[in-house]
Amino acid sequence: MQDGDEENAMNDADPSSESSSSHQPQENSQPVLQTNFTEDDDLMIDADPTNVEPTSTVPVFAPVAAGADKTTSKSEIRRIPIPPHRMTPLKKDWVNIFGPLTEILGLQVRMNVQRRCVEARTSKHTKDIGALQKGADFVKAYALGFDVNDAIALLRMDDLYLDSFEIKDVKTLHGDHLSRAIGRIAGQDGKTKFTIENASRTRIVLADTKIHIMGSFQNIKVARDAIVSLILGSPPGKVYAV
Repeated sequence: MQDGDEENAMNDADPSSESSSSHQPQENSQPVLQTNFTEDDDLMIDADPTNVEPTSTVPVFAPVAAGADKTTSKSEIRRIPIPPHRMTPLKKDWVNIFGPLTEILGLQVRMNVQRRCVEARTSKHTKDIGALQKGADFVKAYALGFDVNDAIALLRMDDLYLDSFEIKDVKTLHGDHLSRAIGRIAGQDGKTKFTIENASRTRIVLADTKIHIMGSFQNIKVARDAIVSLILGSPPGKVYAV
């Protein structure tokens, strides 16, 4: 009986030993898999994102500096030529001209009598990057014949432009025909010109055969169409109706 009990005990012990031996490799394999995962995670965490090559071809730019929209320390210079017949009025109105340029735009301005031009340059007080161009347009408008109070609007508003053309650009006229065309544009005592200016909210300068218009883009188009109609021979009354 003892021998039988010992054999039964051994038989009972064998399955457990077999199961333990068969499960032992699985228990040993699980830590290996876990260590592999942890190593991969460490590699991904330790990887520097800056060294990873981008998958797209879109360029990456550095952020813009805070003062990038301001003018650089290097000053820019602009020379605006003045016609000879506008030098005397320029000297009389010089105080009203350089005042807005220095106060509103922060430019440095001087009048060069020998070269017959106005020189402007940026300074440390210049804040707007387009201040030099605005100043040049202001002086150019005065040189074309516009009044100072009208030309100063170019400094205060952004949607004002200058447009110039000649009568011969519309129609080739000579002699009395040319004189009558200019007379139709001006009208008696400048009545027609003033009417076009008030209707289109523009300012017009008649300089011999050249015509200069200052205003917004749409208003310049309205005034130019009216002047072209007068050059082609339309009576002023018809232009008023339009």
